[in-house]
Amino acid sequence: MVKEGYKFGVPPLIVGVVAIILGWKWIAGIVIFLGLFVFYFFRDPERVIPSAAGTVVSPADGHVVEIVEEALDGKPGRRVSIFLSIWDVHVQRAPMQGRVAKVEYHPGRFYAAWKSSASRENEQNVIYIDTPQGGIVFKQIAGAVARRVLCWKQEGENVALGERVGMIRFGSRVDIWLPAAAEIVARRGQMLKGGESVLGKWNSTN
Repeated sequence: MVKEGYKFGVPPLIVGVVAIILGWKWIAGIVIFLGLFVFYFFRDPERVIPSAAGTVVSPADGHVVEIVEEALDGKPGRRVSIFLSIWDVHVQRAPMQGRVAKVEYHPGRFYAAWKSSASRENEQNVIYIDTPQGGIVFKQIAGAVARRVLCWKQEGENVALGERVGMIRFGSRVDIWLPAAAEIVARRGQMLKGGESVLGKWNSTN
């Protein structure tokens, strides 16, 4: 479990214990359930990281809601958008091995994360990674419920394939942009596991 989960999960449990002592059984049941759900939400399971060269893994748990052609800084490529419900693991992982070239925080709105407009207008962290094949970009995007995106990596740090890089609190969206040279193997509607599911393959160099 992510350590931050204790900050959110322990207080409801304490309130629940007090409610039990006072005989407020319904209140106790509700707040204890909330506390246990918070611990569930902040879970951080281990994953089996693929070892094949050129593998691009999913940066997040969730299902694919969009795969669209999209240029970035004049370079042709495609964007894959993954929606995370409150039931999904919310820890994000590095889609490829490389170096964090830049992390940009953009304040914004809190549209429902499954909407396409969320990619452009919602609060987000934009993470640029220089890989042996070239540059990729992925975004941690807040949703209607999620109000904070956390990145645990800084500019200049190296990341391994599937390494934990951050999390988003409560329902959200993660986008990844890959250049046209990369092959997207994930499909719309597919359920993915962060750090484990193969999202694409990119064996060529720039």
